[in-house]
Amino acid sequence: MIIRFTAFKRFFLIITISLILIFLFVNVNFFLKFLYPFPYRDIIYRYSKQFDLDPFLVVSVIKVESRFNPYAESQQGALGLMQIMPETALWVAKNLNVGYSKEKLFEPEYNIMLGCWYLSNLHSEFKGNLALVLASYNGGRGNVREWLRTGQWDGNIDSLEDIPFSETRDFVKKVLKIYDRYKKIYYDRYKKIYNEERERVVLIGG
Repeated sequence: MIIRFTAFKRFFLIITISLILIFLFVNVNFFLKFLYPFPYRDIIYRYSKQFDLDPFLVVSVIKVESRFNPYAESQQGALGLMQIMPETALWVAKNLNVGYSKEKLFEPEYNIMLGCWYLSNLHSEFKGNLALVLASYNGGRGNVREWLRTGQWDGNIDSLEDIPFSETRDFVKKVLKIYDRYKKIYYDRYKKIYNEERERVVLIGG
């Protein structure tokens, strides 16, 4: 009888611990997804595929730039989800052969389309160097070219502290950190869609 009772206690303890672990796992994932949401997912996937980008990079840029507020406007005049300057948006719109108006930058799909094209354009210029791509997106490609030319920054991901603009330095660090989190949280869940939609694409920095 004592042996049976001991076995029952052991079984009950194992079940209890298992349930606690399951509860913690489910709630940790829920909490992480609360901290790192993925709104506008379909739009982000569509234009990431079209412009050969990693959707987790795009959502990371949006989170840092606007915290998913489509009406965000910076003191410098950058607008919308991906915080695009109107003059940059006009240039991108001409390259895409689409119409342009400042007000359209507050439309999520239009803003993401232009932002993804611009990221892809930077990715092509800087040959996939993610540190340079992000620094150019935030600080301007002209400034980044100058930093490289004068040796102020070598463009390496290991020397981000050398980026002359503190805002750009912080931006690059934040996006890289959040990008890593998004991949860890969402990749397993969406890898089937991710792979089917982007089978031709090599993940940026992944």
